Amino acid sequence: MAARPPRGQTPDINQIRFKIAPRANGMINVMTAVAVMQPYFFPYAGYFRLLALADLFVVFDCVQFPRRGWVHRNRLPDRSGNPAWLTLPLQKAHRDARIRDIRMSEDAEDELRRRCRKFPVLPANAHDPLVGGLLRPETLLVDYLEKMLRAACGRLSLETKILRSSAFDIDPGLRGQDRVIAIAKRLDATTYLNAPGGRDLYDPGAFAREGIDVVFMRPHHGPQWSMLYRLLSEPAERLRAEIGQHRSNIDATFC
Repeated sequence: MAARPPRGQTPDINQIRFKIAPRANGMINVMTAVAVMQPYFFPYAGYFRLLALADLFVVFDCVQFPRRGWVHRNRLPDRSGNPAWLTLPLQKAHRDARIRDIRMSEDAEDELRRRCRKFPVLPANAHDPLVGGLLRPETLLVDYLEKMLRAACGRLSLETKILRSSAFDIDPGLRGQDRVIAIAKRLDATTYLNAPGGRDLYDPGAFAREGIDVVFMRPHHGPQWSMLYRLLSEPAERLRAEIGQHRSNIDATFC
């Protein structure tokens, strides 16, 4: 493992055990960068930077469903151009239900079509396969979210392997950071890649004791709109450049 600099100092980015070079360069990679995130409904571009830089992206579906989060909803411009919620129709579930257990409502297809009418970008692109997939719900919410995440990644030319945390036999007694570390270890991760907000959730020292470096993304200062809206209204090439598979996305300061 690369020597860690004193707290507050910035290490040489080349010393971080993390494959930043594009996969097309033919280099042999013997390290593994893993990202673990809850599945969001067409998240903003900052989320996709994790998929651009990770070798393995884990859909964190074995945790409690956040009822006020971004898992089942996002904001798009309404007819007035103002942000408005597009919320996925779900069945009622127990307060402690995990993301993997949440089901879409029985009338989800009809309800989705009704809710989508208030956002001009969706009927205007009715024949786009992305909209077609949007209007075809699945029984399980996580199946639907992963389907749409993969569709967006296809448009963005992101080829990161996507897995689900519920597929691993992780001790159910582990919570929060300990659960993430267990997943990273199961995948032989050398680097755990996380969003900027993870600084308040994760202790790099705890990961280091398991032989895993922690690298945080720099804050994303681009548009915050849902990737659904942006893929339907902007050239994919521009979005690929914004997300970028380059070092400027990385905050290399260890905490």
